[in-house]
Amino acid sequence: MDLPEPRTAAELAALLGLRVVGDPARAVTGINEINRVRTGDLVYVDHPKWYAKALGSAATTILIDKEVEAPAGKALLISADPCGDYNRLVRHFSPRKAWSEARPVVGPGTEVHPSVVLGPDVRIGADCLLMPGVVIYGPATLGDRVTVHANAVIGADPFYYKKRPTGYDKMAPCGSVVIEDDVEIGALCTIDRGVSADTRIGAGTKMDNHVQVGHDTLIGRRCLIAAHVAIAGAVVIEDEVTLWGQVGIPSKLRVGKGAVLLGQSGIMSDVEGGRSYLGSPATEARQKLREIALSQRLPDIARKLGL
Repeated sequence: MDLPEPRTAAELAALLGLRVVGDPARAVTGINEINRVRTGDLVYVDHPKWYAKALGSAATTILIDKEVEAPAGKALLISADPCGDYNRLVRHFSPRKAWSEARPVVGPGTEVHPSVVLGPDVRIGADCLLMPGVVIYGPATLGDRVTVHANAVIGADPFYYKKRPTGYDKMAPCGSVVIEDDVEIGALCTIDRGVSADTRIGAGTKMDNHVQVGHDTLIGRRCLIAAHVAIAGAVVIEDEVTLWGQVGIPSKLRVGKGAVLLGQSGIMSDVEGGRSYLGSPATEARQKLREIALSQRLPDIARKLGL
């Protein structure tokens, strides 16, 4: 999320009642969580597993719960609860707008069924078609010639929580959804907004019914996604990928350009482009089919060995 205008690390520290280590005059131009952090952003970290990643990231200001030396050119805001303070900043700079504030912008030639519900900060391009029961929370941007079929939900909050002894604290979202030109979204699909950046569906991509796309996921151009595919948050799917029915992709993985994941496959790590994959955990399809064929011979082999 970009701030309306740059703030210094000292100004944000004063807003939160925190102490600055490092350069207090460091300019902060945005707020992002670690998966989408950019130069000028503030990011938070509250677990030893991620200290090095956050301190070495592009972020120039870091909310952190540990006393460490500030890397050159960075500012640290020392916090007993970085996640909570991050949420305070998000709510301060990006308060949730009421549905009564919805003033959608709809391009020429676009047909919106009377039962469609459009929230605040929704922009829809030209020659789009929104079928009955579609809900777009906002902020969201749809390009030209986008079709959204019945009862799809675009822009629901991210499934992103901080576990505490008392339960789960919801991460305050300030991201959006961007759907590029010539995308078709099937009935009952759900596309979550980004935590602090955008969830993006690339131009020409086609999605079947009942597809789930998690927060901050980036789907490339001309992808084909069949029914009941589940894509977690912060996934990167490159151009011209095909995902067949019931494929599952865990968070933060990358699927290379032109890859094909056959039905019911589940990947556990990044996969290269230009190849087909099968199984869970998925391996290259030819190898997996050979394994299946060989496994069918195991009873005969066992009998011959007297097992």
